[in-house]
Amino acid sequence: MFNLFTHNKSRIFNKYKNTIRQINDLSDQMESWSDYELKLQTQRFKKRFTAGENLDEILPEAFATVKAACKKVLGISLFDVQLLGGIILHQGNIAEMKTGEGKTLTAILPAYLNTLSGNAVHIVTVNDYLAKRDSEWVGTIYQGLGVTVGLIQQDISHTSRKENYQKDIIYVTNSELGFDYLRDNMSIDKEDLVQTGFHFCVIDEVDSILIDEARTPLILSGPSQISTNKYELSNNVCQKLQQNIHYEIDEKARNIALTDLGITYCERQLNLSNLYDIQNPWAQYILNALKAKELFTKDRHYLVRNNEVIIVDEFTGRVMPGRRWSDGLHQAIEAKENVVIQKENQTLASITYQNFFLLYDKLSGMTGTALTEAQEFKKIYQINVIEIPTNKPCLREDFPDLVYKREYDKWVAIANECYDMYSIGRPTLVGTTNVEKSELLAKMLDTYQIPYNLLNAKPENVEREAEIIAQAGQLKALTIATNMAGRGTDIILGGNAKQLSKFIVIQTIIHGLKSFEKFNQLDNLSSNNKEIYDILNNMCEQIEDNLQNKNDLILWIEEAINPKSNLTSSNTAIRHAYTNICSIYEESFRVNKDKVLNLGGLHVIGTERHESRRIDNQLRGRSGRQGDNGSSRFFLSLEDNLLRIFGGERIVGLMNTLQIEDNIPIESKVLSSSLNNAQKKVESYYYDIRKQLFEYDEVLNSQRQAIYAERNRILYSDYIRDCILEYAESTIDEMIRYYLNNEGKQEQRPIGITNKLKTILNLPEEIINSSLVNMEIGNMKPFLQEQFRITYDLREAYLEQLRPGLIRQLEKYYLLQQIDKAWQEHLEKMTNLRESIGWRSYGQQDPLSEYKNEAFALFLNMITSIRETVIYLVVRSRLVIDSNHKQK
Repeated sequence: MFNLFTHNKSRIFNKYKNTIRQINDLSDQMESWSDYELKLQTQRFKKRFTAGENLDEILPEAFATVKAACKKVLGISLFDVQLLGGIILHQGNIAEMKTGEGKTLTAILPAYLNTLSGNAVHIVTVNDYLAKRDSEWVGTIYQGLGVTVGLIQQDISHTSRKENYQKDIIYVTNSELGFDYLRDNMSIDKEDLVQTGFHFCVIDEVDSILIDEARTPLILSGPSQISTNKYELSNNVCQKLQQNIHYEIDEKARNIALTDLGITYCERQLNLSNLYDIQNPWAQYILNALKAKELFTKDRHYLVRNNEVIIVDEFTGRVMPGRRWSDGLHQAIEAKENVVIQKENQTLASITYQNFFLLYDKLSGMTGTALTEAQEFKKIYQINVIEIPTNKPCLREDFPDLVYKREYDKWVAIANECYDMYSIGRPTLVGTTNVEKSELLAKMLDTYQIPYNLLNAKPENVEREAEIIAQAGQLKALTIATNMAGRGTDIILGGNAKQLSKFIVIQTIIHGLKSFEKFNQLDNLSSNNKEIYDILNNMCEQIEDNLQNKNDLILWIEEAINPKSNLTSSNTAIRHAYTNICSIYEESFRVNKDKVLNLGGLHVIGTERHESRRIDNQLRGRSGRQGDNGSSRFFLSLEDNLLRIFGGERIVGLMNTLQIEDNIPIESKVLSSSLNNAQKKVESYYYDIRKQLFEYDEVLNSQRQAIYAERNRILYSDYIRDCILEYAESTIDEMIRYYLNNEGKQEQRPIGITNKLKTILNLPEEIINSSLVNMEIGNMKPFLQEQFRITYDLREAYLEQLRPGLIRQLEKYYLLQQIDKAWQEHLEKMTNLRESIGWRSYGQQDPLSEYKNEAFALFLNMITSIRETVIYLVVRSRLVIDSNHKQK
């Protein structure tokens, strides 16, 4: 926990004010420098670092150089609080910076500084859109300083992926970064590796990635051969089961348990003698089917699109294509929705976000909301959360919550609030918790005949995400958005002229000449309509051949309107159209901003308290950016999940006692305080889940690091023979030790060792029978090691005759293949162990301690198995060459 006085915002600023003043003075001097002089700075800094200066000593000049480059390239002067944020990030902390304070530009400062050491810097974002947007926007600053920028996207080729990881600064999503790590550690050729190491990382929306997503590990999987028939049968059975008779739901823990009656009923329906039979397990299928039925709701937790179940991220409201729930839950939901049930996947490799990001030498992050989770960041990631003061005081007014008895009355009140705001022209942002609720409000507003923009996980809305959010500050704008976490686009009061102008140009070209009359934004261009129409008409005629690929076209248009790009004959018309449209909107939006501010700024409406206070704060934080005024209000009902599950009965009793009517809300600070306590309970519960996941994965992580280190040793080794001999020596040691412990005293010949020596080491039977009969145990080890070397030399000579260099390839192939196969089987055993270990607590045993002990035994068995299998395969390999000298 942080001491209020130690981490007071003003004290943090005062601590670094001399450094910030030094940066500003140096930056002022550099403003007159040429592009070439600024670019030379990077080489000068690198020479100083090589000569022995550390990055802290170079920091003031490096930050000043970035600030000067930012002013020259983007025309933006970095605030002092952004410089402070950069210092905090460089030191390996989390900088809590409010929405609109310029986190994207803040990240440039420590990223540039840390590239001077020669190591790559990773800037991690929550989605591909933000990674691409940020890399392109600030990439021009890096390029002006002679720093290369890479971008990793989900759909790029392996070659492009490898090339981009070679850059100085890489923009990438957390999932792509993690999956690339797992894939690298399954490669059988070092040329297939794409990543270059883990040195310094800046995580945008750090709470979303390290807290929210840390509940679920990253899993790289492949198809399993398990039949999907059980999912359909389980779904059919579960439709007949009744709550509180056959099963009970624990909503707080989001868990379901079968009653004795339910177990009996399921066994009778499935014609089983034991639902929990290990040889024919059905219990997990039934429980997953019940979870799919009761706990997972369509259009809230998932969408069904193109006959496929797609997960919706509950924290950001975004769809997560390609991601699947594990342990058969996804298949259970597919059975429930009657879509094609995909085969269950077998885990090939996995890692938790906690252990993955702990691979970095230095980890930092930024977000608008992290202080509520400061304790977890410190305990698990060993990083501090430091609150950065805002550039201008926050003038937003957060009104107390309004609590209604019934949910229906709450939604009526929200619709009325929207109508009132629209009537006076004040922009309003409504945050909902799921797709279903956002569409409910949309239908209610339709009856009021109020225009609105809807942003939720539906694909038709996602494509317009940036455009919708960018214009949410316009006069009379009404925006409904599902969970505002990590949207990454600023809401500018009055409207965002540049975003809207770019959107008009892009959409006009994409729709083509025939669609002008359909594109109603052109109606807003007042008296200049004819001139703009002529410009766009001329523009479309010039680039008609380029309308084939939408994404390429958008990139081309964005490049054309960039004032820093070179003008060509094909993009002159685009630049001219964009500039004219922008000038028209900038003037009208400037006037509109003053009107909006006079009306009170952006008004934010929350429709339900989220399980995490951070998500509520992120929604509130959309209003009152950069000193603008604004307000927020949450509308709640006693039927909301949070109130219903965590103590709503007392409030119901109070309202009944006071005889409060259904449509009259309660407004009380005491009530808001009790809601905060309820949220703290939920946060604490989820923290325990993440902590438990981390503790159990720590056991697996030490094993994972040992296996991956061994893989890398083999992968980068040019002479594997020594590794095989080392494996053989260890195997001989283990065999002798085993038979001594299990088959008699030292002076007796261990009879059982004979068969294993013949089988695994492929030693001649005559040598074993004649030489080991009267040999002392002390002489047995060096004798067997020498005999194996002779056997191996003969095997090597035989294979070298058939094809030179083949033995080295076989050694590496068998080693990596068997390590991967054994590791996959080990992961499955560890999963089964973890699922069953909880029962040990009933025997007064600590499940975690038991898990550690048994996991260690499993790991030793796996290592022994790998060694013996690899030796067996290498010494017994046969090669057949056909008439064309091809390997059979």
